[in-house]
Amino acid sequence: MQTFINFTNHPSDCWSKNQRSAAESYGDIIDISFPQISPYATGKEIDALVSEYYIKIKKYDCAAIMVQGEFVFTYRLVSLLKENGFLVLSSCSERRVSEYTDENGRTQSRSEFEFIRFREY
Repeated sequence: MQTFINFTNHPSDCWSKNQRSAAESYGDIIDISFPQISPYATGKEIDALVSEYYIKIKKYDCAAIMVQGEFVFTYRLVSLLKENGFLVLSSCSERRVSEYTDENGRTQSRSEFEFIRFREY
């Protein structure tokens, strides 16, 4: 069976029912944790990581891959995956922010994200 690869820092176990259902329409969900990318990483170091993760991802029979994370790494990996015929997606959510004042008089904000759909890169 084909798979839906979740290549983010957000494990699919924490997703909403709607997001899981949308992902499962592509196949079984497989989580691959997004790497920590140092802000000091050089272009060569990022390219080496892109190659490493591309090799990991292409071992699966992927119907779709959701890639979200550090921008430069994501751009380079998405470009490579698309060049090689993979369907690469991003999650689209509606963000709702509410602000309140806590017991110490500080303004706090809370964000809630509601999954809407996947969008192709």
